[in-house]
Amino acid sequence: MSLKEMAGILLIIFIVGSALLFFIFRPKDRGGPYGSYFSALNEELKQRGSGTPVLVLDLDRLDRNLQTLQSHIGNKHYYRVVAKSLPCVELIKHIFTKTGTNRVMVFHQPFITLLAEALPESRMLLGKPMPLNAVNTFYEQLSPGTRFDPSKQLQWLVDSPERLNQYLRFAEKKEYKLLINIEIDIGLHRGGVKDTNELHRMLETIESHSGYLTFTGFMGYDAHVAKAPPLISSIESALQGSLEAYRTFIVYGKENFPNLFERDLTFNTAGSMTYQLYKDITLVNDIAAGSGLVKPVDFDLGTLQDHEPALFIATPVLKKSKGLNIPYIEFMKSVWGWLNPNWEYTFFIYGGYWKAEYHQPEGLCRNPIYGYSSNQEIATGSGRIRIGVDDYVFLRPRQSEAVMLQFGDLVITRQNKIIDHWPVFRQ
Repeated sequence: MSLKEMAGILLIIFIVGSALLFFIFRPKDRGGPYGSYFSALNEELKQRGSGTPVLVLDLDRLDRNLQTLQSHIGNKHYYRVVAKSLPCVELIKHIFTKTGTNRVMVFHQPFITLLAEALPESRMLLGKPMPLNAVNTFYEQLSPGTRFDPSKQLQWLVDSPERLNQYLRFAEKKEYKLLINIEIDIGLHRGGVKDTNELHRMLETIESHSGYLTFTGFMGYDAHVAKAPPLISSIESALQGSLEAYRTFIVYGKENFPNLFERDLTFNTAGSMTYQLYKDITLVNDIAAGSGLVKPVDFDLGTLQDHEPALFIATPVLKKSKGLNIPYIEFMKSVWGWLNPNWEYTFFIYGGYWKAEYHQPEGLCRNPIYGYSSNQEIATGSGRIRIGVDDYVFLRPRQSEAVMLQFGDLVITRQNKIIDHWPVFRQ
């Protein structure tokens, strides 16, 4: 065999092999129609929706998640609603009614003021320490006739002796009584009291200024527990480490400042990712959770596998076309679908660039070549996606706290029917 013939055979082998590899590793067609749930929701929004991007909250799913939450918390712990994750007064009222709680955790000064006015029966715990100017702003904005009494219903979170001294000087100057909950570091290392030396200084300050400061307990956040890296730790060992740290602070306080620990105190911990881990743990008595009740994408964790998504972005399709037509490489328009069946059709949606993932119809995806747009984002999909102009695309938010403030009133549904519209918090 000549070298020329051998080269020809090798070329044929290369071409055939490359073709085989392409078809083996070519992306699979992920497209599909709406599921029955979203098909019905699409029809409802086309008939009764606003024609703009909206955030849909399924109250049936939310209620099932609330039942799940209560089954885990039981009667051993108080439940505290995390307001930043569910920033809607009517939604928090609904949760209060369903769970019997009036406890709420707040992270933003305007929301403290809003909830004090809208839910004067609520008992608040701050989820992060506030700058002194924010504390002052709250008292300046609080309506004189409100039924909300911050000296009995609002626990300010304090993370250091220095901030505590700031608050003390403020209370003395204004002649206020401040409830003080101390943030403790139980492994997240995002701040808070690190050791019993710091704790001693703070409890000593509170005890010696009881006319202005009242100790109300501890807050120790444990978000790191649910994300323990398997090669380094486990969820179980991370939880035990956090509990040991929490126990150290409680024991030290009781032994050295028994008078401060005689009253009922708030020992808060957890969040949506970890609340189920505390079912049989009585060291703490106050469990916070919020996002898990609507389960955005970032909460698709094993510790929340018995919760279901209840919050969806719904936005209309404005334009649909065959192929993917990108400026300067228009000649590739019909080739993209051959290279990747999930790029066979182009859909321009109303809005975009949200913290969210495409969810329904199946197989829609954000196109990485075209890029992002907050005006008319492009999504691509295969021919198996049977939607057209004015149909709705559904996305799952990655988180609830920021996304819920972007769309105006929540669209409330039961059994795929719109039953109400609930305003979200104003910033």
